[in-house]
Amino acid sequence: MRRPPLPKLPSRLPVDGYILALVGTVAMAALLPARGPAATVSEGAATGAVALLFFLYGARLSTREAMDGLRHWRLHLTVLACTFAVFPVLGLAARALVPQILPPTLYTGLLFLCLVPSTVQSSITFTSLARGNIAAAICAGSFSSLVGIVVTPLLAGLVLHGNSGGFSAGSLVSIVCQLLLPFLAGQLLRRWVGNRLTRHRKALGYVDRGSILLVVYTAFSAGVVQGIWHQVSALRLLCLLGVEAVLLAVMLSVTWYGSKKLGFHRADRIAITFAGSKKSLAAGLPMAGVLFGAQAGLAALPLMVFHQMQLMVCAVLAKRLAASAEPEPTVVVAGAAAGSVVAGDAAGDADAVVSGARG
Repeated sequence: MRRPPLPKLPSRLPVDGYILALVGTVAMAALLPARGPAATVSEGAATGAVALLFFLYGARLSTREAMDGLRHWRLHLTVLACTFAVFPVLGLAARALVPQILPPTLYTGLLFLCLVPSTVQSSITFTSLARGNIAAAICAGSFSSLVGIVVTPLLAGLVLHGNSGGFSAGSLVSIVCQLLLPFLAGQLLRRWVGNRLTRHRKALGYVDRGSILLVVYTAFSAGVVQGIWHQVSALRLLCLLGVEAVLLAVMLSVTWYGSKKLGFHRADRIAITFAGSKKSLAAGLPMAGVLFGAQAGLAALPLMVFHQMQLMVCAVLAKRLAASAEPEPTVVVAGAAAGSVVAGDAAGDADAVVSGARG
């Protein structure tokens, strides 16, 4: 008698592998947090990893392609306005939810989420899947990442004062030293190292992700040691999930219908929708570590939840837009190569596309 065949595991998980790695890192920090000398070593390694991460960003970001994309300036200004104006306004409006729905600690993380730049790679992926303006998505995401290195800490200094607990002018200095200076160094050395980095993009992707996992472990370990996780209940986390679902729905609506009111064509509207409604985990986590210190674990939690949510929702949306698209030539930005890849957000989003976006 033949044995029944063993059930096969699904070839595609509903959650991308990088998110699973992040969850595993958080679990390891909860069970085996770094203490004493180990914490000192972990913090030093995380600081060095962040500097390396942004050096690689700078060395791989094509300044020429970004400058060529300026010809489509209306689209890029629209994405920047959504990322650094509409999002923060909604974050400030969510202050009305404290403390009945969100505790102050989670609200601070939600507000920080609204300040970080947009993604690059996943915005390109979803724009391509939905038959949108790929070149515009490349340039818009690149500009957002570049501008966010300066604008995000400045906005944090304005709106997080009195909420973050540890935010100060010294935090801005740390941002400059750990993020901006390495990024500028990478841009200056791109002429000599850019081609080599491009040839080893896959290996560098592991370096990028490993650096972020180290930052996550250090931040969450500090939170566990200080007992900050006792401040949040399961019910509050469910409330956070609901608030972020509403936030994402509002931003998708604003970017899609708002871009129509502004007179953009369908291909441009698709690029604006995916670039203007998303937030970068890769850029946000290192900044959270610098700005919030021991509180970075809780501050980064809303961003981690939103990141996975946006991938799942945008995968479904991209498929529906592709199915409803009429056959028409794709609009491209003059001077920008549609097939090129800009790595301003490669760390957190290089493979962060859920199974629905790969079909």
